[in-house]
Amino acid sequence: MRIETDVKLDFKDVLIRPKRSTLNTRSAVDVDRAFRFLHTGSEWKGFPLIAANMDVTGTMAMAHTLGKHGALTALHKHYPEPKLIEFFASSDGRHAFYSLGTTAGDVRKLASVAKAAPIRFICLDVANGYAEKFLETVKRVRDDYPNAVVMAGNVVTGDMTEALILAGADIVKIGIGPGSVCTTRRVTGVGYPQLSAIIECADAAHGLKGQVCADGGCTAPGDVAKAYGAGADFVMLGGMLAGHDECDGQIRFEERGGEKVAVGMTFYGMSSETAMRKHSGGVAHYRAAEGKTVETPYRGSVEGTMAEIMGGVRSMMTYIGAAHLKEVSKRTTFVRVTAQTNDVFGG
Repeated sequence: MRIETDVKLDFKDVLIRPKRSTLNTRSAVDVDRAFRFLHTGSEWKGFPLIAANMDVTGTMAMAHTLGKHGALTALHKHYPEPKLIEFFASSDGRHAFYSLGTTAGDVRKLASVAKAAPIRFICLDVANGYAEKFLETVKRVRDDYPNAVVMAGNVVTGDMTEALILAGADIVKIGIGPGSVCTTRRVTGVGYPQLSAIIECADAAHGLKGQVCADGGCTAPGDVAKAYGAGADFVMLGGMLAGHDECDGQIRFEERGGEKVAVGMTFYGMSSETAMRKHSGGVAHYRAAEGKTVETPYRGSVEGTMAEIMGGVRSMMTYIGAAHLKEVSKRTTFVRVTAQTNDVFGG
């Protein structure tokens, strides 16, 4: 047993210090980024936000709407093959990741869909990215799909970030336990403060010319801004995108003034009892549920939330004098606001 005594931080522990700026309006900043991916050499440009591959938020409707903003969606893995083939053959398929796990069935399904329709982005997603089997699957997918951009995770440390990139991942997904409907930290005692995980993993990935995606922990546009400031190339959102028309959650209605009004929508983690009962027939006897089911307020179209997120990021950029999103991490200085308020991190 050993104890690490270095300070580790979450989004709530810091604020971004403002800096003198020549930017006088939010319209003067560019929130799009251009990337060249390590293993494919292909390029992509857009707003680097990704809807999480949960079956509530990782929907085809979400991909259609977010694609209008240059953002991406990681589809959940439970769509039937015919529907996936039709989707990836359409224009919306350019804005989505095909998601899968490590089972033989997942790999066979990907092969079947990829044979019939072009897949540009692949998301290899497991709760524990430290398993040897996961590395082997990343290597196999990279070999089988040399022209696809592969995102793999989740991990929270620099050494495993490097291992996944060397195995074939272009983007490594960062986060264990920070999600709003994830209970891994409470159930297992395992996790890592998300801001520090992003900082450390981004440093490791960028040294190998890879990218990272911050997955989980964002509850407001300011957290998205902090994730970019910490070095995240992409930010993945679940709870912030839940409760919208583009989601597949069950809507709850109340009668008000003689009319039925939508007031809430079901949202749950993919390791929750709800998800496992829906997709696997229940929680296996050898494991515990590591997610919960909640009701999130109904919020109409996701267009409004996207405007808030993009507006918050633009405003942050004017506060620190970053004209382009790629400059944000270099322009960010974090001020610690918990425990010792005089600690400062960044450049």
